[in-house]
Amino acid sequence: MAKKEGSFDRRGFLKGAAAGTAALVAKSREAAAQGGQRGGPIVTAPQPSAAQLAADTQGPPPQISTRIVEKPGSDYMVDVIKSLGFDYVAFNPGSSFEGLHESLINYGGNTKPEIITCCHEESAVAMAHGYAKIEGKPMLAILHGTIGIQHAAMAIYNAYGDRVPIFMITGAGDNAVPAHNAVDMAAMVRDFVKWDHQPTSLAQTGNSLHRAYKLMMTPPMAPVMVVVDADLQKRAMGQAPPIPKLVMPQPPSADLGSIKEIAKMLAAAENPRINAGRVARDQNGITLMVELAELIGAPVNVGGDRVNFPSRHPLAGSGSGQPDLILNLETAGGGGGAAGNNRVKTINVSSLELLATHNFNVNGNSPNADLVVTADAQASLPALIEEVKKLMTADHKRVMQERIAKHAEANQQARKQALEQARYGWDDSPISLARLAAELWPLIKNEDWSFVSPQGFIGGWPGRMWNMHKHYHYIGGQGAGGMGYGAPASVGAALANRKYGRISINFQTDGDMNYAPGVLWTAAHHKIPLLSVMANNRGYHAEVMFVQRMTAERNRGADKAHIGTTLKDPNIDYAKMAQAYGMTGIGPISDPKDLLPALKRGLEIVKKGEPVLIDTITQPRG
Repeated sequence: MAKKEGSFDRRGFLKGAAAGTAALVAKSREAAAQGGQRGGPIVTAPQPSAAQLAADTQGPPPQISTRIVEKPGSDYMVDVIKSLGFDYVAFNPGSSFEGLHESLINYGGNTKPEIITCCHEESAVAMAHGYAKIEGKPMLAILHGTIGIQHAAMAIYNAYGDRVPIFMITGAGDNAVPAHNAVDMAAMVRDFVKWDHQPTSLAQTGNSLHRAYKLMMTPPMAPVMVVVDADLQKRAMGQAPPIPKLVMPQPPSADLGSIKEIAKMLAAAENPRINAGRVARDQNGITLMVELAELIGAPVNVGGDRVNFPSRHPLAGSGSGQPDLILNLETAGGGGGAAGNNRVKTINVSSLELLATHNFNVNGNSPNADLVVTADAQASLPALIEEVKKLMTADHKRVMQERIAKHAEANQQARKQALEQARYGWDDSPISLARLAAELWPLIKNEDWSFVSPQGFIGGWPGRMWNMHKHYHYIGGQGAGGMGYGAPASVGAALANRKYGRISINFQTDGDMNYAPGVLWTAAHHKIPLLSVMANNRGYHAEVMFVQRMTAERNRGADKAHIGTTLKDPNIDYAKMAQAYGMTGIGPISDPKDLLPALKRGLEIVKKGEPVLIDTITQPRG
C-alpha cells in the first residue's frame, strides 16, 4: 500500500535514526583516533550491536506453533463447567489459564458461561459476590496464578465473611514467568476459602470441580478454589473422563430434640425477640420468618445484613420493653442478652460453627448462649414453626395479639422519628444523604427495583425510608468490611438483575469507587443497566471522625484532621470518570434543587438498558 505524503513511519524513522547514529559513531571513532594522535582523549558511546538495532527497528517474529492439539484437556474442563450451570465467568485474562480461555470461547461458544471481561481480579470476585446474592447461585471467577489470587484476596475475604458462594478457578504452571507459579497455589487464601484442591489429572479435575461446587453451596456457604495446571489445559486428553453427576446435599437442619426445646422456650417466654443476621437466602426464608414472628409475637431486629424480614411489617424493629428471650438466627457471633436485664436467655441457631478456620475468625466469637444449635437456620424454620404451633393454646394466641399490638406501636414511633430526622439539612448544599434516598424513592416505588450496594456509609437511609420486603430489595454489605466491594458487587448484582428487567440502584461512596474504577468499563462494555448515585463527600469520612476523636482524647486541635483523610485538591470529577469509561456521567451536582431532574434522567437511561453515574456532592454522614 502506498504511503501517504507526510505520513509518519515509526520503524522507518528508527531505521534512519539508526543509520545516522552509526555514521556519527564512525565519525566519532575517526575523531577519537585523530584526537588520540594529538594527545586528547575523547569518550564516546559504544556503537549498538546488530541485535540491538534489529530489536529496535524490526517487528517481533511471528508466533507460530507447530503443535496441533484438536482435543485439549481444557475442552473437558469446559464440559464440566457447563454441567455445573454457570451463566457467567468473570476474569482478567492471564497466561496461566490461556488454554481454558480459548476453550471457553471456541469450544464452549462463549455461552453458559459467557465471559465478563474485568480490569482487575478483585473486581471479578466482587462481581461474583454481588451476583450470587441476587441470583442465589454462584458465578465463576478465574484468577491468574499467584498475582491473580493476591489481587483478588480482599474480595475473597469479603465473600467469606458474608458467607456467599463464589466458585474460583486458578491457573497454575505458568512457567514463562516463574513468579506467577507456586508449589501450593491456594495457600495464600486457604484460611478464608471453604475448600481448595489442586488436581493432577483430568479425572481428578472433574471430581474436584463437582466436590467444590457441592461444598460451596452447602450452608455455611463460602468461596472455594480449584487450581488447574496450565499443561493439563493444553495437553491432548485422548479419551475424555466421564463427567460426574451433580447431586446436591440437603442443608443441615437442626435435630428434632433441639427444635422441641426451642419451641418450648419460645412458647413460655413473656417477651421474646428475634435477631436476624443472614437467615433468609431467598423469598421463602422471608415468608418463614414472618410466620414465626407472628406466631410468637416477637419483634425482629432486621439488622443491616440483607432483607430477612419486611421493613414495614409491624414487627420489624426492636419492639417494646426488655426481652426475656433472644433467638439469634445466623448472627455473627453468639449475641447476648439485653443490657441491665439478667433474666434474658439466648438461643443461637447458626451454621457458622461448621466454617471454622485456623487463623481468620471473621465471624465473631463462639456462641454465647443458653442453647446452641449448629444447623442452618432457614432449613430449621419449617420444623420449628410446626412445633410452636402444637404448643399454641387459645390463651397463647390472645397474649400474642396483645404483644404484637404493643410492638407495632413502638416500631411505628421509631419509623416516624427516622422521618423527622430526614428533614434535617433538607435544603442544604452539599446534599444530605437522607434527601438522596427520599428523592429517589417516589421514582422507583412502583417499579421492580433492587438496592445492590452497602448502606452503612450513607446513614442507612434507604433501609429506614424504603419499603423493603423482597429478598433482592437489599443484598447487604461487604461481609468483612473491605473497601473496593461496592462498585464491582453492584455491577455483578445488576448483571443478575438484568434478565428480570429490574432497576438496580447503587449508592456509591467515593472512597470505595477509587479502589476499582475499571469496573465502570465492564458495566459499559457488557451493557449492564445500573443507576449509580455517587455519595461524594470528598473523603474517607469515617477516618476523619476517627482522627477527630483522637485529637479530642489527646486535647489537641481537630483543625488538621483532614490530612490523610480527604480527597480534595484536586477534587475528583466522577461524571467525567464515568464518561472516560464509556458510560453516561451526570454532574457534579451540589444544589439539591438539581437532584430530582438528574435522578429522573438517570432512570430513563437505565430503563433503556444502559449504566449511568450521577455525581452528587453530599454531606459527610446522615
